[in-house]
Amino acid sequence: MWNCRGKIDPSPASRYITTLVHAHIPGPVDAWRDFPVPVRDLLFDMFTQRFVFTRPEDLPRARAIWEIMAQTNLRKSMWEVRDKAMKTTGNWDPMAWVDYGPVWLRRDYWESLCERWAVGPWQQWSQAAIRNRATQPEKNVHTSGSVSYATHSKKLHHDLERAPTFRELFDRTHKRKGTDDYVTESARTIAETYDRTMVERYTEGTPQPDLDADT
Repeated sequence: MWNCRGKIDPSPASRYITTLVHAHIPGPVDAWRDFPVPVRDLLFDMFTQRFVFTRPEDLPRARAIWEIMAQTNLRKSMWEVRDKAMKTTGNWDPMAWVDYGPVWLRRDYWESLCERWAVGPWQQWSQAAIRNRATQPEKNVHTSGSVSYATHSKKLHHDLERAPTFRELFDRTHKRKGTDDYVTESARTIAETYDRTMVERYTEGTPQPDLDADT
């Protein structure tokens, strides 16, 4: 059950943890800390029915690692569904995402989360971006012209044969065509700050989401 680094074997175990968490979301919550302790206990019990630890003394350590994996997997899942909804709609407003929730989350939970995000960091970021474009025209310079971000995203998806990350889409719309130069110093600063923050926030071995809304 343990891998060579003394951790829970991540391949099948991590997938099963994600499956359990998705199937037992207790309400419109997007963070593991919001799962009641009895629910966590139940999920860990279900997990240990499939993945057996031979030594009882391993259980406390296994529980601690399991908690970290559950937290990380839920956070990654939430980032992925928000990123997908944003790319599908071409809209940063969470209220535009209500019809694009994941199949594993009840629609009423998803709608409640969209409402929460609409007045939280996502909405604050959106409003700040609008104000910046109005007061600092230089920051509004990009290479997309009249082409929408949704159109750029679809074209980049076709070119890459997969959904583009936020960073890839940002570079496509903020670099001069055929070069590695950003159209403005502001664009370069944003990209460098995003990269630096992502490296600091996600340690080695922790999967980075395509988009971190808090970065």
